[in-house]
Amino acid sequence: MSAKNIVARAPREKWRPTLGLVVLALLLSVAALPLLGLSFVRLYENQLVRQAEGELIGQTMVLATVIAREIARDPARDMLLGPVVPKVDPAAIEPALDLTTDPILGRRPSAADAPSLSPATAALGTRLAPLLPPIRAVTLAGFRVLDRDGIVLAGGDEVGRSLAGVEEVATALQGRFRAVMRVRISKHPPPPLYAISRGTSVRVFVAMPVLVDGRIAGVVYASRTPDNVVRLLYGERGKVVLALLMVMVLTGTVALVFTRAIGRPITALKARAAAIGQGAPVTSAPEARFGTREIAALAHSFETMALRLRERSDYVATFANHVSHELKTPLTAIQGAAELLQEDEDGLGSAMSTAERRRFLANIVADANRLNALLRRLRELARAETASPAGHTTLQEITADLIARFAKIEIRAEGTLEQPLPLSPEDAGIVFGHLADNAARHGASTLRLDVMIAGDMHCVRIVDDGRGILIRDRERVFEPFYTTRREDGGTGMGLSIVRAILQGRGGSIAVVPVVDGTAFEVRLPHPSKT
Repeated sequence: MSAKNIVARAPREKWRPTLGLVVLALLLSVAALPLLGLSFVRLYENQLVRQAEGELIGQTMVLATVIAREIARDPARDMLLGPVVPKVDPAAIEPALDLTTDPILGRRPSAADAPSLSPATAALGTRLAPLLPPIRAVTLAGFRVLDRDGIVLAGGDEVGRSLAGVEEVATALQGRFRAVMRVRISKHPPPPLYAISRGTSVRVFVAMPVLVDGRIAGVVYASRTPDNVVRLLYGERGKVVLALLMVMVLTGTVALVFTRAIGRPITALKARAAAIGQGAPVTSAPEARFGTREIAALAHSFETMALRLRERSDYVATFANHVSHELKTPLTAIQGAAELLQEDEDGLGSAMSTAERRRFLANIVADANRLNALLRRLRELARAETASPAGHTTLQEITADLIARFAKIEIRAEGTLEQPLPLSPEDAGIVFGHLADNAARHGASTLRLDVMIAGDMHCVRIVDDGRGILIRDRERVFEPFYTTRREDGGTGMGLSIVRAILQGRGGSIAVVPVVDGTAFEVRLPHPSKT
C-alpha cells in the first residue's frame, strides 16, 4: 500500500463533561441534601403514624372482642344491641393513614349532652370501667367505650355524654372501622427541637365497632400520639451520626469534583499562560488535565493561538533579517557608486573616464530597479498573506491568460478544464504567472497543465521542460529571498507569494520529482469547501 492511500485517523476525542453539566450536577447534588434529609424525616414520621395506628387497631380489636363476649353473656343483651350492620372482615383492617395525603382534622369535638343511660347499659359500663386503666397504663393510649348510640359508658370524664357527632364515631356506629388524624392540643408546648416534626402536633384516633351477631353493640374509641421522630432519632444517634458523616463525605466529594473539574484546570491554564509569556515552549495540543470540555477547548485554542503567534514572531524576525539583507546590498552599491561619482565631480580623485561614469550610472540604475522589484514583491507578498478576494476561475481561462502573456512558450492544458477553481482571476494570474515566468527564465519551451480531481481536492500539475531544480534546492525554493538567479535580477519572492496565496484559499503547492524539467503540484479544495 502506497503512502498516498494511507488515511491518517484522527485521535479519538476524549469525552469531557461540559462546564454547564458539571455546575448543574453540583448544584443539584447540594440542593438534594436538605431534600433528602427532609424526605427521610417525613418518611420516618409517616411510619411512626402508621405504627401508632396499627397498635391502636390491634388493641381496640382485642378490647372490642372482650366487650362483645361480655354483651353476649348479658341477660339484657337484646336491649344492648342496635341495628344490623354489614359484616366486616377484621383481617381487612390495616393501617392506612398517610401524613402526606390524608387531611389532619381539627381538634376532636367535645361530647354532647345525652339521655340517661338505661340500667342495663349503666351496669355494663360499670363492669367494663375497671378494664380500661390497666390497659391505658400499658399502651399509653386513651380508651372510651361507647354504647350502640355513641354514649360513653366507660373511660375518661365524659361518661354519660354522647360522641355520636364525631365523624369517626359516626362511621363506626354504621359498622365500619375508621381512623383519622387530628390536631393535638397539649397542655405543655413542645421543645424547640421538635418543631421540625409535623407528627408532634398530630394525634391518631381510631373507632372500632363492636359487633354481636351482626348487630352494632357499641364502639371502642381510642387515641394516641405517635412517637416523636426527634426523640427516636436521638435514640438512634449512632446511625444519625453515620448518616451525617455520609453527607459530609458527599459534600467533600462535590467540592473535590468542582475543584478538579473547574478550579484546578483554570489555575493550570493561568500558570500555562504565564509560563508562555516568559518564553516557555509552546505545544500544539493541550495537556489532559483540563477536565471539562469548555476548558479543554479553551486550552487548545490558547495553545494554538500561542503557537501561531510564536511562529509568526519567528517568521517576522527571520523575514526582517532577510529584507534588511536584501535591501542593504543594492543600497550599499548605489551609495558607493554615488560617492565615487561625487568625488569625480568635485575633483577629489583621479579623473573618471566617460566609460567608467556610464558603468557606475548603469549600476545605480540596475540596483534601483532591483530595489523597485523587491518592494513590488514585498507588496505582493503582504497582499497574498491577507484575506484573498473571493472568486472562481477555470483552467481554461487560466490557460488563455498564460498564452497571451508568454508567447515564447508553448502552453497546453489537459483534464477537466471547465471545473471551477477557488481562485479569483487576479490571484490565479499571479500564481500561474509566477510558475510560467520561472519556467521561461529556466529555459523551458513547453509548459503543460494537467488538472484532475482527487477526493475533495483539485490537483493541478504544472510541468515544463526547462533545466529543472537541483535536489538540494527543492526544500528551499519556497523560502523568501532564496534564488539561484540573483545575478540576473531574481528576488526569490515569487514562489513564496504563490504559496501564501494558495494557503490563504486552503490549498498548497509542492515540488514533484520528475526525470527532466520541473513539475509543481497545486492542490485546491472544491469551491463548495472554501
